[in-house]
Amino acid sequence: MELNYSPEDIAFRDEVRAFLDEKLPKDLSAKVKARAHLSKDDMERWHAILNEKGWLAPNWPKKYGGAEWNAVQKHIFEEETAKAGAPRIVPFGLSMLAPVLMAFGSDEQKDHYLPRILNGDDWWCQGYSEPGAGSDLASLKTRAVREGDHYIVNGQKTWTTLGQYANMIFCLVRTDPDVKQQEGISFLLIDMDTPGIEVRPIILLDGVHEVNEVFFDNVKVPVENLVGEENKGWTYAKYLLTHERTNIAGVGYSQAGLESVKRIAKAERANGKPLIQNPHFAARLAQVEIDLMAMATSNMRIISKAAAGQAPGVESSMLKVKGTIIRQELNDLARRAVGPYAMPFPSETVEGDNDPIGPEYAAPVSAAYFNNRKLSIFGGSNEIQRGIIAKVKMGG
Repeated sequence: MELNYSPEDIAFRDEVRAFLDEKLPKDLSAKVKARAHLSKDDMERWHAILNEKGWLAPNWPKKYGGAEWNAVQKHIFEEETAKAGAPRIVPFGLSMLAPVLMAFGSDEQKDHYLPRILNGDDWWCQGYSEPGAGSDLASLKTRAVREGDHYIVNGQKTWTTLGQYANMIFCLVRTDPDVKQQEGISFLLIDMDTPGIEVRPIILLDGVHEVNEVFFDNVKVPVENLVGEENKGWTYAKYLLTHERTNIAGVGYSQAGLESVKRIAKAERANGKPLIQNPHFAARLAQVEIDLMAMATSNMRIISKAAAGQAPGVESSMLKVKGTIIRQELNDLARRAVGPYAMPFPSETVEGDNDPIGPEYAAPVSAAYFNNRKLSIFGGSNEIQRGIIAKVKMGG
């Protein structure tokens, strides 16, 4: 793939930089660069700013209000927003549900939900994983029984990211328990304000309320909220997951993370010299940079396929595996670079003083390290992705 930017690409990059310089709120950028917790208002502010510019949905066709960018434009935008410290856009509506609705939803569903995703009227969350159905998603047990013009839903979902903010959830439910597991699943859109839904928080290792359990007790869902055909939800779920896995790779944010590690390694010292001059540390840093350059090329190739109207295939699994490995390696390098300042939540160990210990850049390293351990699990664990790759590429 040609990696040299054309004059048109350079002009677009300059436009993105000017937009970020003018419109990205400085307080949001500071929060992102400090890896501080982003509130719902923070995320909605940036969502609205991008939507006003027409840049919120780069993957969407223009007829639905998207930017319809090519692969290079998407790569440039991701790279520049990460570098500037822009918040990541919550992907559940924009990057996960929307492609499913465009491909399999009814005209009524597209007309109703797509504009609401863009203008922020709906905040979506994902109802896939269950206590006994994570990587083995086809074993899910949340049941939906049709009664007249409604489905009655009972069951539980877990690890529901940002579900505490959501007013809508897209769910995989079992509508036929008497057939092969994959053949009895349907895809439902459910209003979170429906009676019978309860959301309970799960606090992660970094102390943050990011994910939730969601319980369904005789929840009534209109039949028109079924996407596509009944019992065809597994097909739609796989289509969605290819888009999610591509998104998880986070090339731009890995590039920003790499620059952050380099800055830390230049500031920290080992044996009287900057850590970046340590041969072992420098070798690890060089290897992850090489891997990231290769992944960036693969990412552009996969984005090109998606832009041509094709759902990413096994390549999305490859990108997901490599992307999570790189991001976790960068977290580990940052943790090693700051040394004892990366002890878990060191401020809790100081009696009467909750100020961070050590340099300012060290404070968020531990939380980021622990939070991102999940990357190799969600969106389909890396072990499962390797099995998919082996089956498709090697006939396993």
